[in-house]
Amino acid sequence: MLVKTFGSAVYGIEAFTITVEVNISSGKLAYFIVGLPDNAVRESMQRVEAALQTNNLRMPRQRIVVNMAPADIRKEGSAYDLTIATAILASSGQIEAEELDKYLIMGELSLDGGLQPIKGALPIAIQARKDGFKGFILPKQNAREAAIVNDLEVYGIENIKEIVAFFNGEVQLEREIVNTREEFYNSLCNYDSDFSEVKGQENIKRALEIAAAGGHNVILIGPPGAGKTMLARRLPSILPPLTLYESLETTKIHSVAGKLTAADALVTIRPFRSPHHTISDVALVGGGSNPQPGEISLAHNGVLFLDELPEFKRSVLEVMRQPLEERRVTISRARLTVDYPCSLMLIASMNPCQCGFYNHPDKECTCPPGAVQKYMSKVSGPLLDRIDLHVEVTPVNFSELSSERPAEKSEVIRERVIQARERQLTRFGARPDLQCNAQMSPQMVRDICKITTAGQNLLKKAMEKLGLSARAYDRILKVSRTIADLAGSEDIQLEHLAEAIHFRSLDREGWAG
Repeated sequence: MLVKTFGSAVYGIEAFTITVEVNISSGKLAYFIVGLPDNAVRESMQRVEAALQTNNLRMPRQRIVVNMAPADIRKEGSAYDLTIATAILASSGQIEAEELDKYLIMGELSLDGGLQPIKGALPIAIQARKDGFKGFILPKQNAREAAIVNDLEVYGIENIKEIVAFFNGEVQLEREIVNTREEFYNSLCNYDSDFSEVKGQENIKRALEIAAAGGHNVILIGPPGAGKTMLARRLPSILPPLTLYESLETTKIHSVAGKLTAADALVTIRPFRSPHHTISDVALVGGGSNPQPGEISLAHNGVLFLDELPEFKRSVLEVMRQPLEERRVTISRARLTVDYPCSLMLIASMNPCQCGFYNHPDKECTCPPGAVQKYMSKVSGPLLDRIDLHVEVTPVNFSELSSERPAEKSEVIRERVIQARERQLTRFGARPDLQCNAQMSPQMVRDICKITTAGQNLLKKAMEKLGLSARAYDRILKVSRTIADLAGSEDIQLEHLAEAIHFRSLDREGWAG
């Protein structure tokens, strides 16, 4: 008897429905899986057999052929165990097959028949709804994640016996229901840390507010203990709240990467990713034999923090340049090409030199001549060009640390950032793909960021003195436009331009070593 069940394959952040056909025929005992399965899929027959026997179900002692269609798409991972097991049970007459074509079934089986979580439950559920399936049966741990998709019945199960009883009409599975909008709005802006916890550093807070308002990349340069990491970790708390669309898109990426817990349904706060400096190229941008999203995609719609930037391998930093510009990373293989979005804010931090005290107001730098230049050159000029704000962080003195004066809360700063973003969205009304000033093309910079003759003279002198590139010229104009938006100004004033130039610390003569 030939039986069909349905599973799904995930490529990038999109899913494709896979038809699993099982035919049991008389003949010598043999198991065959065809349709481009990888080793994990081939091994599923051993897991399926053990799970059925443990739960007093019968594994047919006949010739079993499993075909996974379409046969030209590679099937990877262990999530097809439950799909195959259900088809075998139906083909051998142990469960009723009438309703099978209405459900998409996925799950990895343990030898005792229990189910292990799968990756990519959200994109699979979205595709299942598109393809007109009535329901989605999957492991209990992934049920909340899949249930945020409306108009699809989602059933989380813990053991293979439950799916047998369900299709035989012996039990009614409990449907998982998540109120997507309620889940989303209840958890918005629920951050653990706040800018009010940071004493002093008003100049740095100002720089981060400008960065948040325009979506600009930032690098913080300063000695150890000055508060670079503390400030960076609080940056997501002043960014505008995620929209529901952004939340779903971010959740899809985390779902594919297997980063969601059983309690998670939606990612409702902006991601903050802080990889260690020993990270590899593939781990940062994504890839592998079975392509997975990297750290830059996991930080999509949020913040990627690179602490101690010069300590990262040169190749890792250089491979990040193109995705930063295009806000998308494309991973190409012989058989497939996948795209992962990576629209993020990059915030990096570094010491000014090896010992950490170059340009320190009190302590003396102990580095030998030329060492500062050598240390700074670990970060390439093209990468620094892609960073809009270079901010020098100085240590906080005792009077500021011990001050009882309350600092401004993230919520207050966030309101100003939201207002600035709204001005930008109004300006980009005809371009829904643009969310902030940092995403403007060079032509848009020329059209939108117009400056007065006095401003042109100021910028000309700054470019000549600092030796700025054409890209840095555009960055200064974008930042000055953001500063004007924060001030509620229609035009870029001279003081807005001067402040934007001020935030190019690494271009100034004092940092040449």
